[in-house]
Amino acid sequence: MSDDCAAVTIEAAHYLAGDRVETGDPWEHRGDGGFTWVTLHQPEASDFVRIQTIFDLHELAVEDAVEAGQRPKLERYDQSIFVALTAATIADPPGQIQFAEVQAFVADDFVVLVTHGQHEWLSDLRSALEAKPEALATGPMTVLHAVMDRIVDGYEPVVEGLGDAVEVVEEDVFSANVNDPSESVYELKRDVLRLLGAMEPMISPLTAIIAGRAPVEGDPAYFRDVLDNLTRAVDRVETYRELLTSVFQANLAQLSVRLAEVAIQQNEDMRRISAWVAMGAAPAVIAGIYGMNFTHMPALDWVGGYPLALGVMGLTSLVLYRSFRRSGWL
Repeated sequence: MSDDCAAVTIEAAHYLAGDRVETGDPWEHRGDGGFTWVTLHQPEASDFVRIQTIFDLHELAVEDAVEAGQRPKLERYDQSIFVALTAATIADPPGQIQFAEVQAFVADDFVVLVTHGQHEWLSDLRSALEAKPEALATGPMTVLHAVMDRIVDGYEPVVEGLGDAVEVVEEDVFSANVNDPSESVYELKRDVLRLLGAMEPMISPLTAIIAGRAPVEGDPAYFRDVLDNLTRAVDRVETYRELLTSVFQANLAQLSVRLAEVAIQQNEDMRRISAWVAMGAAPAVIAGIYGMNFTHMPALDWVGGYPLALGVMGLTSLVLYRSFRRSGWL
C-alpha cells in the first residue's frame, strides 16, 4: 500500500514467511507470525498518529523521528527498539558531502522506517529484499541489517573522495605554489569531523545488537560484518583527520617562514632606501645652507667657494656610500 501526500510519502506492506501479502490492509494481518514494514519520508507529527497508535510507539521516540537531527543511537522501549542513523553520500557539486537521516522502529512483528533528506539510495531496498524471501522470512531485523549495511557501504565512496581531497591539499601545501590553501584545509577538516559525527556513534547501536541487548530476534553475525566495515571506515577517516592536522600545522609553519622572508626583504629594502636618502640628505643640507642668500656668509665672495661646496657634497656622499656598502646596507 502506498499513500502519497503533500508532506509525506508512506509505503506499507505485510510479509508472511518472506512473501508479501497482497490482500487486504497491511495492518489487518498482524498476529499471523509475519511482520509489517512501513516506510515514511519526512513525516510530520500528524502523519504519525495512526502509525503510533497501531504499533504502540513510544511518544518520545516518535518525537525524535519527526524532528530529526538525532545523533546515531539505539534506545530500547519494552519489546521494541528505536535506532537513529545518519547516511552520507557525495552530492552535486562534486566533492560536497550530503547527509540524510534514517530512524527505525523495530519489534518482532513490525519495522517502521523514517527518512529525512535525500533517500534515493534507499529507494530500491524493499524490492531488493523482496527478491530474497528467505531473508525476509527471518524477520524485521533483516530490514534493519539491510539499512545499516547500505549506509555503511555508502560511506565507502565518501571516504575515498575525502582521501583524494586530502592528497590534493597535501600536495598544494608542500608545492612551490604561493597560494594559501588554509581555507581548503579547514573546509576539508570540517567535512571529516562531520563524517565522523555520523559514523562513530553508529558503532554503539551495532555493538548493542551484537551483544544481544536488543529485545528483537536477529542473527548477530550479519551485524558483525557491518561493524567490521564501519570500524575500518572510521579508522581511515581518523587517519585523514590526523593527517589534515599535520598538514594544517605545516601550512602555518610555511606561512610563518614566508612572512619572515617578506619581513626580511622589506627590512633590506628599507635599509637601502634609508641609505640612499642619507646620501642625498648630506648634499641637500649643504646646498640648503648656502642657498639661504644671507649677505654675510663665509666664502660667498671667495672664488673657490663653489667648487669647495661641490667637493664637500661629493666627498660626504662617497664616504656615506662606502660606509653603507661595508655595513651591507647597499
